Amino acid sequence: MLVELAVGDAYGAGFEYAPADFVRRGNTLARYVQHPTHSDVGPGRYTDDTQMSIAVAEWLLDGTAPDAEPGALAREDLAERFVRAYKRDERAGYASGFRSVLDRVWTGAELLESLRPGSDKSGAAMRAGVLGLLPDLGQVAELTRIQARITHDSPGGVGAALGAAFTVHYCRYGLGPLDELPRWLDRNVAAADPARYGRWTETWRGKVGSPGMHSARAAVTSLVANRTMSGLLKACTAWTGDVDTVATIALAAASVSGEYEDDLPKALLDGLEDGPYGRTYLSELDARLDERWGLRA
Repeated sequence: MLVELAVGDAYGAGFEYAPADFVRRGNTLARYVQHPTHSDVGPGRYTDDTQMSIAVAEWLLDGTAPDAEPGALAREDLAERFVRAYKRDERAGYASGFRSVLDRVWTGAELLESLRPGSDKSGAAMRAGVLGLLPDLGQVAELTRIQARITHDSPGGVGAALGAAFTVHYCRYGLGPLDELPRWLDRNVAAADPARYGRWTETWRGKVGSPGMHSARAAVTSLVANRTMSGLLKACTAWTGDVDTVATIALAAASVSGEYEDDLPKALLDGLEDGPYGRTYLSELDARLDERWGLRA
């Protein structure tokens, strides 16, 4: 799961908010591409989407016993892990305001004191997928709300995160055919979210903007329309806009779906960065997640 979402993130990073003609010409899956203006993220390098997903995975693996009650994991611990993940491996891709906070704080408590978490952007949704592996949907909802409210405590931010996590849960536990996913989300996200934010049954169209609900809905539309990982990655990227987040959310879910063929190009798998927290580390975390909850329907 983490390897696949990192591939989606790193591939999409080369096209994030790039001109439409650049996306059309370059979206071939033949290789990672250098973004036309963002020179600080090289080809094959993942961004904050993956780094924060790693932090959530470590939080989940280290802090949840098999019989843990919802809410057993503390938001303070997750905030600490967000800071730790960034400090040990500083990288580009974060929103400038959030990165400036991460640059000046050293503890989770300092992070929580420094944030004004009212954003409706995609930061909470992009990192929520791994939480969908938990077998109890109520616990998925509770932990997703905890992590979302650290940085994106808004109807759109929380709703998008619930949609991303619930999509992984639906795929991992084979709760129905993918064609039924939008209607299932419409019912179940509404039941878990008093704000009832999001129109999950509406097909996404057009460029993906910064709100988290844009990325989550575009990911769901792409997921329903494809059945191969390669086709899904191309479709996510073709939207233009915040496509690395769309691909991160969608590939996390497809990687655990019994309906998806795992055919990501070898060039992208081999070309994914493999430093201290790169492909090998992601594979090790995936092995731990698989041993604990299983990574395929």
